[in-house]
Amino acid sequence: MRVAVLGAGIVGRTLATRLTELRHQVMLGTRAPGDPKAVRWARRAGDYGEVGTYSTAVEAATLVINATAGTVSVQALRAVGSDALAGKVLVDVANPVVAPDADPPTLEPVGLHSLGEQIQQQFPRSHVVKTLNTVSPAIMVQPNRLPGHHVMFVAGNNRQAKWVVTGLLREFGWPQDNIIDLGDISGARSMEMLVPLRQRLSRSLGHTNFNIHIQHT
Repeated sequence: MRVAVLGAGIVGRTLATRLTELRHQVMLGTRAPGDPKAVRWARRAGDYGEVGTYSTAVEAATLVINATAGTVSVQALRAVGSDALAGKVLVDVANPVVAPDADPPTLEPVGLHSLGEQIQQQFPRSHVVKTLNTVSPAIMVQPNRLPGHHVMFVAGNNRQAKWVVTGLLREFGWPQDNIIDLGDISGARSMEMLVPLRQRLSRSLGHTNFNIHIQHT
């Protein structure tokens, strides 16, 4: 599969690396393709990875992952354009953290709306699926770093798009029974509101190598 990963930060590079290891063809989309971090990533990725602009990456892709900073995600996707994103599965892994150093962090939007919903509203011809935003980048792509049962959530309006994304999560190593469907894209609200809890837990535990387990009958 040809995948566009938008954003060359630690989340984007981690996802892009794992995708190339799984033999997907990946273009890491950046605002400036000469970004040293992106160039170094492409050299390590070999034949399965390359770097381009956001627009170039999306043009060649069948699946798009938004790993840009949540505060600029809509702006970055607007630069790509609604026509270019139309009909494509758009995986949103970003969190709308306005003040990451605040305790608790400030989210915008929060409560009555979410970044995932904003993206779906702005790009109604795309199939937005929210997932992976509730764990650290390392656990996103290697859930077996943690023992036992722990969960990943998905939310989106299109059933087929969620099926595609669930397949990708399973490639990353998430067992089917550990993937919980929260329904339509409004489920992104509760997923994004887990960010303050994650921050407090990381402060209390002294690391980010943790996730949530759901006990039910």
